Amino acid sequence: MTAQRLRIVLTAALLLMALPALAQQTAQPHAGEKTTSEVPTGLYQIPGQTEVTSPDEVPLFVPAQDKIIGRVSIPDGKLATLVQPEGRVWRDFRQVWLKWGAGIIILGAAAALTLFYLLKGTLRIEHGRSGRWVPRFTTLDRFAHWTTAVSFLTLALTGLLVTFGRPILVPLFGHEVLTPLAQAGKILHNFTSVPFVLGLVLMAVLWIRDNIPERADWIWIKTGGGILRKVSEHPEAGRFNAGQKLVFWGVLSGGGALAISGFLMMVPFAFTGVTGMQWIHVIHAVVAAFMIAMILGHIYIGTLGMEGAFDAMGRGEVDENWAIEHHRGWYNEMFRRQREPPAGSGHPAGAE
Repeated sequence: MTAQRLRIVLTAALLLMALPALAQQTAQPHAGEKTTSEVPTGLYQIPGQTEVTSPDEVPLFVPAQDKIIGRVSIPDGKLATLVQPEGRVWRDFRQVWLKWGAGIIILGAAAALTLFYLLKGTLRIEHGRSGRWVPRFTTLDRFAHWTTAVSFLTLALTGLLVTFGRPILVPLFGHEVLTPLAQAGKILHNFTSVPFVLGLVLMAVLWIRDNIPERADWIWIKTGGGILRKVSEHPEAGRFNAGQKLVFWGVLSGGGALAISGFLMMVPFAFTGVTGMQWIHVIHAVVAAFMIAMILGHIYIGTLGMEGAFDAMGRGEVDENWAIEHHRGWYNEMFRRQREPPAGSGHPAGAE
């Protein structure tokens, strides 16, 4: 009897020791079953409810529009976004639409300018060069122009390298050429933005007063500045004609958009989330493509397109016949302020 009682006592002791483990196993969910008991309170806010009183009130998954968002314990909450459908759209834009769109805009502008040159050639000074020079732009004016111009061309080339480097350079030279070029281009792109913004500010301060639209600009637009169709006399223009004013406002507004969006891209997620950064990239790329196309036209007019135009920013002076032909209003006003009569009511002496 003593041995039998001993066995009963030992069995009862083992059962008492096993009861806590059995209770814990019974409370655990089966495979594939979810529970909210492990969800801590105080980490979630349920819409329409200001306070969570128990774990059971916290849903395991709250749809956020069409995103799939999980939970992370690290400070970077953006990493909780597991799926973002807008990201696929942005990826298609970055890899496909941008390349085709920017290529069509930029190459289309270059092709149109080439065709125009083949048909029209260089627009010559109608009465030839007089040999007399008229001051056009000061040293500060030219500094503002060339600072903006050189920095924009650098930004354009490095931006095109990032956009088209992989499909163009990799097949030709391989990744070992593209990689260091892209890295150097990114650094150069970021630092060149500083003189670009400086040039924009200088141009705004120096030229905004002379670029206010006026009634005479409409006459210039209707005749295409005497370029698109032959007219007996070029439209009278002030210091800047309507075409130059369009370029000025285009550079100022487009350059401002590039500067702001570029700054936001250099400090990612400082002011917006993932979707906002994607929109900023789209705006930056689209504006840049149109800006490059516009500047191609500006470069064409200032070099091959018009005789004597480059002198204005090249040496700060223009031929007197060129000034009378293209900016008669400015020419007359300049001499009126100096209390000197113009060379003549028509063209200066010696002109045909």
